[in-house]
Amino acid sequence: MTTVPPSRTSSRRSPSSSASTPTGRSSSTGTSTQSARGRSDPAPPSPTSPPPLGAPVFLLNLKVYPGCIGPGAEAIGAAFFAAAGAARVPAVLAAATPDIGGLAHRLAGPVIAQHVDGGGPGARTGWVPAEALRVCGARGSLVNHSEHRLARPQVAESVRGLDVAGLVAVVCAATVAEARALARLHPPYLAIEPPELIGGDISVSSARPELLARAVEAVQRVDPNVRVLCGAGIHDREDVTRALALGTQGILVASAVARAVDPGAAIDELLAGFRAARTSR
Repeated sequence: MTTVPPSRTSSRRSPSSSASTPTGRSSSTGTSTQSARGRSDPAPPSPTSPPPLGAPVFLLNLKVYPGCIGPGAEAIGAAFFAAAGAARVPAVLAAATPDIGGLAHRLAGPVIAQHVDGGGPGARTGWVPAEALRVCGARGSLVNHSEHRLARPQVAESVRGLDVAGLVAVVCAATVAEARALARLHPPYLAIEPPELIGGDISVSSARPELLARAVEAVQRVDPNVRVLCGAGIHDREDVTRALALGTQGILVASAVARAVDPGAAIDELLAGFRAARTSR
């Protein structure tokens, strides 16, 4: 059954109302009581924890394509959330960092960052700590995307930082083995995205369906609360329905929409896959 996040009563989400403010954080050192516990993996959440952004979810990554920043990002985002709302599909927009604050206050759905740095606020010029994302209204961030890869300790630090800030981590993995390892960090979402299929014409759900199925199984064995997303090679409704049939809990899409001649039509095509999967159950 589709889980749709609660509708907003206003166009602006107050950061303090939907994400708990970290305690024990020092503005000068960027430390917190939670991060001071050590480097061990965090404990998994309760098995009854609901998905914080809904499931199955449609996550649209605008990257920084021409036409997908500034006013273009807002136009696509408005159309995206309107269409997804009408289709009763949970939707999330990953936007360029300079756009997040404006979009989070003006759009009708959750906006996340495309990258976050570990560590807290402090003397760290040019870095993007989770606390800065929370303050500007973001709901979370992608972590370890194939175009912004991080070392394993950096991934862990970024996930911890998002957790401390009350934000949602969407961790990306290129292989089943990496997905299994990163699932031990217990992120709410984990996208499997073979790099060779990103931005191409071949769907991961059709070209490498065994990878999706194995990734879902591997992650679920570590933590059944981690929702696996199909993060590469989604182009049309058949790709969406196939990915969901293989056990994923949503899709992470970029070029199929961001590079489309008609982004609105591309969004509608992918949403049709969610509707088809819903009616086939």
